[in-house]
Amino acid sequence: MRVSAEVDRWLARRSSRAGDWWAAELVAAKRGTRVSVVIPARDEEETVGAIVGTIRRELVEQFPLVDEILVVDSHSTDATAEVARAAGAGVVAQDAVFPELESLAGKGEALWKGVAETTGDLIAFVDGDLRDFTAGYVTGLLGPLLTDPGIAYVKGFYHRPLAGAAGVEPDGGGRVTELVARPLLNMYWPELAGFVQPLAGEYAGRRDVLEGIPFVTHYGVEVGHLIDLLEAHGLDALAQVDLGHRTHRHQSTQALGRMSAQIMLTLMDRLERGGRVISAAPPSTSLAQFRRGAGESVERELVLTDVALTERPPLETLPPEIRPQNAPCLRRSA
Repeated sequence: MRVSAEVDRWLARRSSRAGDWWAAELVAAKRGTRVSVVIPARDEEETVGAIVGTIRRELVEQFPLVDEILVVDSHSTDATAEVARAAGAGVVAQDAVFPELESLAGKGEALWKGVAETTGDLIAFVDGDLRDFTAGYVTGLLGPLLTDPGIAYVKGFYHRPLAGAAGVEPDGGGRVTELVARPLLNMYWPELAGFVQPLAGEYAGRRDVLEGIPFVTHYGVEVGHLIDLLEAHGLDALAQVDLGHRTHRHQSTQALGRMSAQIMLTLMDRLERGGRVISAAPPSTSLAQFRRGAGESVERELVLTDVALTERPPLETLPPEIRPQNAPCLRRSA
């Protein structure tokens, strides 16, 4: 059994490795293109400074590839903002962008506001909890965009180890991808079957493309991007790059359950928008989970979470009077 001929061709045509792209060559390919890096971060004081410092040292000072580094502080209770600023990033509080709009929670909200607050023609997104970050993450994502005008969006993928009681499973991370996202994407959007990690938090795109799509404000943001971009621009406008290895903080099984529910709601929303599914009643957005503790009926504590879908509209649809002034978020040393 094989994937479709379209996906097979796409895999060969639109997949690359981070090592295929060198910073010096990409600087020459910029030709006036402005590049921004957005890092959403919540309580990441242990890791965000090293990420910012690497980008600044290698891709701002050594090779002038990146013009802006912006950390969007998503309600941190630690020193994330101070550490990021000391390392050389511009920092903005999530709620300080579009203060006239209702504040919403979630990673997608930080990403959407990061796009609004930066000025790059190309925008790369990097998670703030990476423990083995290299500049190759950024050059790998930017390479296809700077060298091929037909590419609109680049998704990263990597080996993700999972440490457990029995040892380290080299590719054991990405459990939500394998148990939820990949099966559903293969069922309903088989054109996306070639993406190794459709939920990866490292990706890059052209500003006009990113401003033309909505941003789900929670964990459905990445899969929503892929579906919306596939429908708007076609598979050949999308690419992926092997970034090597990714180590980050793993979440609990219950947290992954909440993430899975939000992703499933995002997928159902896209199916309904496309007229592919008609529900007799809207799905419940209340997720019941149990954890160890004392309860009234069972020896477990019942925990309810609202996983309702919230979404920001395409930035291009916002009235100009509420758009930020987009001052540069990193001033390169003279």
